[in-house]
Amino acid sequence: MAARSASRTSVEVQPPQFDRPEVEIHASTRRTKTGAAHWSGSRVIVQIPARLRGRDRDAFVDALVERVVRHRPQNAAGDAALEERCRTLATMYTDGVTPSSVRWVSNQRARWASCSPATREIRVSSRLRQCPEWVIDAVLVHELAHLHEVDHSVAFHEIADRYPRQRDASIFLEGLALGLGLAVETGDVDPSID
Repeated sequence: MAARSASRTSVEVQPPQFDRPEVEIHASTRRTKTGAAHWSGSRVIVQIPARLRGRDRDAFVDALVERVVRHRPQNAAGDAALEERCRTLATMYTDGVTPSSVRWVSNQRARWASCSPATREIRVSSRLRQCPEWVIDAVLVHELAHLHEVDHSVAFHEIADRYPRQRDASIFLEGLALGLGLAVETGDVDPSID
């Protein structure tokens, strides 16, 4: 009986970047020529041959990541999925304080999202459907923080900034607004509902 050579796999996790999700790279001695990549939640899992090194490895990984990012269905989930996502984020970042409802809306032309603290409703502009998940998550955590603090006070920002990519998302949205030629307000609390 022939002895089987032991395969080894090393794993490296690259943190998310402004225009790229978190990437988990599995370099395996079993793979000799091909690579593969797929989504796992908001992370891209990449499988590559262990023999690749340096620039060749980086280029191989970049090509795989770019392909799966480009072909990902863009946040086509409906209101129920958005609400479930918001509840998960509330547990993770805002002490479990949840809204009464969360839904996509198409009538918000001057805001990315809004929160009505009195009714505990969060509305998210459908323009954000095409944004990366981490941007939508940052917007949801921002709105969840308004369930604690109505205005943009220091206490509000202490809660909203628990989401680690809040600043990145703000920069992303400023660029998106500029690119779309939008005048997006920063005040996202609906003062007409008490």
